[in-house]
Amino acid sequence: MNGPLASLKVLDFSTLLPGPFASLLLADMGAQVLRVESPTRMDLVRVLPPHVDGTSASHAYLNRNKRCIALDLKQAEAVEVVKQLVQEYDIVLEQFRPGVMDKLGVGYEALRAINPKLIYVSITGYGQTGPFRDRAGHDINYLALAGVASYTGRRESGPLPLGVQLADIGGGSLHGVMGLLAAVIHRQQTGEGQQVDVSMTDCAFSLHGMAGAGYLAAGVEPEMESLALNGGSFYDYYRTRDGRWFSVGSLEPQFMQQFCAAIGRPELAARGLSPKPEEQQALKREIAIEFEKHDFHEWQERFAALDACVEPMLSMAEAVEHPQLRERGVVTQVPTRQGGTQRQAACPIRFSAGVPEPRHIGAALGAHTAEVMAELGYSAEQVEALKSAKVIA
Repeated sequence: MNGPLASLKVLDFSTLLPGPFASLLLADMGAQVLRVESPTRMDLVRVLPPHVDGTSASHAYLNRNKRCIALDLKQAEAVEVVKQLVQEYDIVLEQFRPGVMDKLGVGYEALRAINPKLIYVSITGYGQTGPFRDRAGHDINYLALAGVASYTGRRESGPLPLGVQLADIGGGSLHGVMGLLAAVIHRQQTGEGQQVDVSMTDCAFSLHGMAGAGYLAAGVEPEMESLALNGGSFYDYYRTRDGRWFSVGSLEPQFMQQFCAAIGRPELAARGLSPKPEEQQALKREIAIEFEKHDFHEWQERFAALDACVEPMLSMAEAVEHPQLRERGVVTQVPTRQGGTQRQAACPIRFSAGVPEPRHIGAALGAHTAEVMAELGYSAEQVEALKSAKVIA
């Protein structure tokens, strides 16, 4: 089984989360991904705890199914290796600040001169243009500048630092893959390669969805706890008597009726349709009182058979054991370097033709350098000479 992207060969210069998560998706779907890492400037995810058998669990996951070559791109011999690779690996994924790859001699224009069909995907915080193009940033900064954080949180406590990296993954990774595959289709139709400019801030801005449409078209500024889906209505989380939480999303009348009957307050159902903020907040207080009367497991039993858009908030340990997620196979076993296996999140996309089984966890730095150099035609003596000169590792 080769997977739907088996024809793609990707040269991945990215580190940390956005680029590696994008190339993880590509590798899971069959693409041949070769990571190019610096032997002197470590990808910090390699040392991120927790560690299993001496390897970062995050690195083992984000870089599974990828080969790894260590090249010092500050040396001319290493740049020549990249230029040779680009003749075969016709997709490049990079995550440096604008201009860095150009200074190293492996920017888009330099590599396109070698392979005009090259697709060159650049994922950055703010994009290749604009006054912030050279500015450093992280997920929390992109969400703040894009306006997403301005209505994500509670009025009393302020914006929330999200548990998942929305701009990094939802913006950089997923949009990066989308742009890359769109460019592949364009190349198939025209024979032309191109550079794909992915700004995590731009992509975070696009995630505003309905709230963004409301502001741009009607001038309605979204604020915390002011919208139906951000705490401004009964659509929210509620604490149980024993300190656990339930999510209530019973927006449609038929769901609201079931929900209110289940909590013993059928008369509240009609109030769910009220557009008045003060009435919605009063309704939330009434619902909160009812949830505080029973423990988590009691509510679980009560809502288990109801189709009312009400579900318990599960811990990670509970989520992986949930029958729905178990049936969908969201967790997979990946071979390790020690001969065992490691549990990891599986490829989330299902194809009727299937995807390849996971081959290995993230590789050690330079694990495939000799192998790749041999494929390029370098002799064992030449490889050793380059290692001695610290061009490769």
